Amino acid sequence: MNSPPEVPLPVLMLVVFVAAKVFSEIFERLRLPGLVGEILAGVLIGPSVLGWVHPAPLLTHLSELGVLFLLFRVGLEVKSSEMLKVGGTAFLVATVGVLVPLMMGWAIFQAWGFGHIESIFVGAALVATSVGITAQVLSAKKKLHEVSSQIILAAAVIDDVLGLIVLAAVSSMARGQVKVLDIVLTATLPIIFMIVMAKWGSHTVSRAVPALQQRLRASEAQFHLAIVLLFGLSVMALYTGVAAIVGAFLAGMSLGESAGHRVHTLVHGTAELLVPFFLVGIGLHIDLSVFRDGATILLTLVILAAAVVSKLIGCGAGALRLGLRNALKVGFGMVPRGEVGMVVAQLGLAMGAISQRVYGIVVFTALATTVVAPPLLALAYRQNPPSGD
Repeated sequence: MNSPPEVPLPVLMLVVFVAAKVFSEIFERLRLPGLVGEILAGVLIGPSVLGWVHPAPLLTHLSELGVLFLLFRVGLEVKSSEMLKVGGTAFLVATVGVLVPLMMGWAIFQAWGFGHIESIFVGAALVATSVGITAQVLSAKKKLHEVSSQIILAAAVIDDVLGLIVLAAVSSMARGQVKVLDIVLTATLPIIFMIVMAKWGSHTVSRAVPALQQRLRASEAQFHLAIVLLFGLSVMALYTGVAAIVGAFLAGMSLGESAGHRVHTLVHGTAELLVPFFLVGIGLHIDLSVFRDGATILLTLVILAAAVVSKLIGCGAGALRLGLRNALKVGFGMVPRGEVGMVVAQLGLAMGAISQRVYGIVVFTALATTVVAPPLLALAYRQNPPSGD
């Protein structure tokens, strides 16, 4: 198979950025979330339809930068003190929101006649939430300070660790042996990292950054320090075993109470440039060929429905004490799987635990949840009472 021709960087960025913004404008005029239009722009210009742009390492890197700045920007708008207040509810939301999708995915594939390991890998792929899409919706709607939004963001961070534990356990089962000690060690370091950063990160940074800024002569010294913190904590997150975006979010949250208006402006501008590459990148990976077979179409639709319903039931149940409206917001906010589900699917395929057909179903489901979640969130947050949550 011939690889697609290499496209010059300016051409690639022009096509992707213009397509994203044109579709975003169209969707906004239709009173639909603009980011759904940006994802569908990726489907249109990608391999499944027009074939103008193909997934490539350069686009992957731009996409990774985009989601890092997105979560960093969201973190800047969140106060760690507010996040800690909803910690107990967020933990319950994340825990139930992991168990329900895991069991539902496993049960559906078992009932369909698939093997135990393949079924449990599908369940594991439905576990973790990709918070980037939800964060973009909440940020665009200026709803980040609502209680339900705080719970979604905190639960998504906890969800990442729980997903890591599930993945470690499932991988061990696929290899034929479960090592409890390895699973415990896998979970310990990221838990310590996130607790330390959430509890003491903001206090430490609010003291350190001004002191360092006074010693620097650069005109944008505070922004430079913010970017160093962004990438520094992203690297630390990777080496402790969780996603880099968790580190980016914690970096933003650490700066949230001390960063000046200028830093917020520069970060927002950078995110506006890079986030479209993250959203279009999702669309580029959607493979419509999965719908060639009737039986596969049916199974895909069942799994997609389960992916939405399981988070709505699991995460919504964890937030029921805040009222049905907030439970719906939290449930819909935890629906997107995105790249997290793709990573689990890729691991399962590489280990020989799942077939190519199942891989296609899981990847499509993971990406499709990123498309259906924003309209559901928009519906849940519509006509909010002026008093807030």
